[in-house]
Amino acid sequence: MHSAPAAQVRLLQVGDAGQGQRLDNFLARHLKGVPRSHIYRIVRSGEVRVNGARASAEQKLLASDQVRIPPVRVAAAQTPRPAPALQFPVVYEDDDLLAIDKPAGVAVHGGSGVSFGVIEALRAARPQAKCLELVHRLDRETSGLLLVAKKRSALTALHAALRERQADKRYIALVAGLWRGGAQTVDAPLYKYLLSSGERRVRVDTQQGQEARTQFRPLEQFALPGLGRWDGLTLMQARLLTGRTHQIRVHLAHCGHPIVGDDKYGDEALNQALARGQVAGLPSFKRMALHAASLAIAHPATGQRLMLQAPLPAQWTQWLDTLRAQCATG
Repeated sequence: MHSAPAAQVRLLQVGDAGQGQRLDNFLARHLKGVPRSHIYRIVRSGEVRVNGARASAEQKLLASDQVRIPPVRVAAAQTPRPAPALQFPVVYEDDDLLAIDKPAGVAVHGGSGVSFGVIEALRAARPQAKCLELVHRLDRETSGLLLVAKKRSALTALHAALRERQADKRYIALVAGLWRGGAQTVDAPLYKYLLSSGERRVRVDTQQGQEARTQFRPLEQFALPGLGRWDGLTLMQARLLTGRTHQIRVHLAHCGHPIVGDDKYGDEALNQALARGQVAGLPSFKRMALHAASLAIAHPATGQRLMLQAPLPAQWTQWLDTLRAQCATG
């Protein structure tokens, strides 16, 4: 595979099509074939500029902004195959907004070794749609509510609501160990970094981290032998008060209760035992146990409060029923 540099520095006006878009997503659209890890690298190095100034990958762009894109070597690869046209369970839809129930294992967008994600599949399935843009993200292995804007004005309004923390986002997680002490708010700054492989990670860092707060509440506890160093499992509700990358996952691991099935911050031995069905009385459980269960937010056009809910996936519910029965007879 041959590589060729881009011709020269480009200065691009964001325009109405990019209003409200994150800088990393804007760059991904204009640097086809460039890995996300490299996009983050050139942003951190200051080679990318917004109105002549350094910017962060998460910065929301305005239509009037001008973005400097440096020459980047891109692979002269074959034309990528188009994304398949896929439909996802619709939780809510009107002229402004689409809310779907994303399955675990599906990325929200292509990039970083993923040829396509939810948004590309939706665009392929709805070629008549003039605008389909992700309002927020979910990790690939997280299931549940995902918002997609069908109008640029809706995207801007929803981004503003999220930025001003006017949304109530709640998740369900199954964690290792028996949670002690009831409900609590975790206030632990988070810092994003890259491994040498280019993989993104997050850690609690009081010096360099950004503000991150999560409210946790135990819902149900399962005392269970045969889990190695763990005394059981706990079903938790997590309410996001800020919206940092991997926030719930890192905060729970920081509390000593990593999410079941989390391959980045979890307990590898526990994850393998559950995935292989090696815990007596329990079938195999192979997914990360994190689900975006509910979201309350003002409608971008009417201002009325929307209350959206996505039930736990059936396979997860059935597994929990087996776990409850096992604990009751144990």
